[in-house]
Formats: sequence, C-alpha cells, structure tokens
Amino acid sequence: MLSKKFIEFLFEGAHIQRWNDHIRPNGFTELDKQAHKMMILYILAKYEEQDHGAKLNWRVLIEGGIFEFMHRIILTDIKPPIYHELMRVHGRKLNAWIYSQLERRVPELDEVFFDKLKRWFDYPEENRLEKKLLRAAHYLATQWEFGIIYHFNQAIYGIDATKAAIESNIEDHYDLAGVQKISLKGKTSKFIDLVGQLRFQKRWAQSPRVPETSVMGHVLIVAILGYFCAVEMNACDERVVNDFLCGLFHDLPEVLTRDIISPVKTSVEGLDDLIKDIEKRQVAEKLLPLLPWGWHEEIIYFTQNEFTNRVMLDGVPTEVSEEELNSKYNVDGHGYKAVDGRMLKGCDHLAAFVEAYLSTEYGITSKHLLNGMADLREKYKNKTVAGINFGAVYDEFPELKTNL
Repeated sequence: MLSKKFIEFLFEGAHIQRWNDHIRPNGFTELDKQAHKMMILYILAKYEEQDHGAKLNWRVLIEGGIFEFMHRIILTDIKPPIYHELMRVHGRKLNAWIYSQLERRVPELDEVFFDKLKRWFDYPEENRLEKKLLRAAHYLATQWEFGIIYHFNQAIYGIDATKAAIESNIEDHYDLAGVQKISLKGKTSKFIDLVGQLRFQKRWAQSPRVPETSVMGHVLIVAILGYFCAVEMNACDERVVNDFLCGLFHDLPEVLTRDIISPVKTSVEGLDDLIKDIEKRQVAEKLLPLLPWGWHEEIIYFTQNEFTNRVMLDGVPTEVSEEELNSKYNVDGHGYKAVDGRMLKGCDHLAAFVEAYLSTEYGITSKHLLNGMADLREKYKNKTVAGINFGAVYDEFPELKTNL
C-alpha cells in the first residue's frame, strides 16, 4: 500500500477545493476538511465513551474515516444535495463505479482493506454508532467551514437554506454526548476552533508550492501512512489505532507555536529542545484546559516525544525498542498504548518529501524544495525502519530535472 500511486492519490485531496462556488479563504480543501473531521471524531468518540458508556471499535472508526476520505477523492466536491440524491437513487451503482475507479487508480489496494471498504458502504446497517459518529464529525467540520464563509456570502442566493440544512443535520445527531457539548459553544467548541486554525498554517512556508498543503492536511497524510505501515507490521488493533492517532496529533502543538522549519530548529545547538519546552508549556496552559481532565494524559502522550517508540507502563511513558514492541507489547487489552514512533517519523519525512516532489513535478520549485528532497532521499536510501522499506518507496519517485 505504501506506493507512489497510492500516496499521490491521497494528495489529490489537497487539489479538491470545497465551497468553490462561494467566496472563501484558503484552507478549504478536502484534505483539510477530512483531517479536521477526524480530530472532531476523536472528541465525539471520547465523549460518547465517557458520558454514555459506549463500547466503540476505534479501529472501525479510523478505517471508516479513511474509507470515506478515499470515497470523496473519487467523487470530488459534488454539492451535498446532489450527492445525497445520487446516493439515494443510484447508491449501489455509484459505489460500484467508485470501487472500479479505486481498483484502476490504486491497483496496490490491499485485498482485506478493499473488502472492508466495500462492506462499509454496501452494508449501512453495520457499525451504526461508529458511522453515526463519523457523520456527526462530518457535519460539524462542515459547519465550522460554513461559519467562516457565511459572512462573505450573505448576498448569495440560497445561503440561508444551506445554513438551515447544516443545522438540521447536526440536530439529527444531538443524542450524541459530544454534539451536545459542542453545541454549548463552550470549551469543547473552542478546542475544535483552535485546531481548525491548523488549516491556515502552510507547510514549506518559505517556498511556493502546488498544491499548497497545510499542517492540518499533513497530519492526516502521516496518520494514514502510519495506519498502513502498522497493518503491514502485523500490529494489534490498539497499536494500529495509537499509531494513527499519534500521526494525527503529532503536530498539534504547532497550532500554538506555528510550523518552525527544520533548518531553524537545528541552526543553534539546544534550540530544538528549547522549542519543545515552549510547546509543552503552551499545550499545558492553552490547549489542555479546553478538554476534559481525564483526556490530558492521552493528548500529552500523543504530542510529546512523538517520534520515539514507546509504551505506557504503570502510567509512565516508557521508551522501548522495535523488538520489544513486536514481542512484548503487541497485544490488545493490557493498556500498553504501544506507538511506533520511529516508523511515524519515517511517514512524516515521506509526506514532506512528496509535498516537495509534487510541486516540483508540476513545475513550481525552489532551492528549499530541491534541497529538502535531496536530503530526505539520501537519508532513506536503502533504509528500512520497523520492517518498512522506506528506501524502496523513495525509489519509486524518479529524479526530476529542473532548471535551478
């Protein structure tokens, strides 16, 4: 699954512009919306467990989010009323066409994963609560976007009907504990608003790029790549979930500090450690108070020392080797919260490489992009991390000729 075709397919979400018949700011791509949706999903699922005692399958939640993202890439940005009408009348045929497109465009699709994807859409009665949570997260992410563009588009015909439709869809999910909390417009709503700002923080800020990608979109790419690596490594369900969530939240502190590029971090000895300390303090003071106290430990676990292999032992994050992760802690139900940090670092670097590569391939490049690509290609030449042959993935991207 970690192939050039599949990774480029995921990045197509960065080209799909949402609300493209409305006045809108940057940061409204399908990739960003899906990333925001998955962060909101985490909040909704945690509240459903905490307040309603729900027994959720977190792997199903994550896989459902990936399925729906891939589904949306194929369909692009069809207006919601048209999409729902198409699905109501021709849902089976439309899904069958989408499956054929996925087979053609991503022939490396894992058979087990592909069967799960088809079952997700063909059997809507299965995993009802997980699907409802994903729908609610979808509508809440849409509402967040709409809240911004509404002020620019009040003179556009039909805008108030769109507003009413979004509110109606959210009301249909009001039995979910998290939807109730967010509707209060209190601290939980402020957390969603805060993380939404990651949509507007551009990656490679010193270089023009096509497509432009944000920190928000970047973390979803890393999370999805981390998911597929974990599956390839035969990780247990809890480890697969933790790797995805760590990928999703690994840059969360940047909503408070902004994306500080690697050359700046490494320019002065000790600067990187100082930045990390500032991030920890900012997270503790500004971000954690927006979430229930019982979740703080988990958020800290996902955002600090994010690229170390670690487990939770007696309530203490503990660094472990790859061998220990595979032999001692690759088991569900013991609270180990195993995370493959080194593998996720490889996914983080791979996502950065592809961001630079795609722009250069489109003819928009700079010395920063070229140097970054060269450094990463050399770093991962013939390199395997946690059993994943990252070097072979880089080799699939041919060297590009440029005039710089």
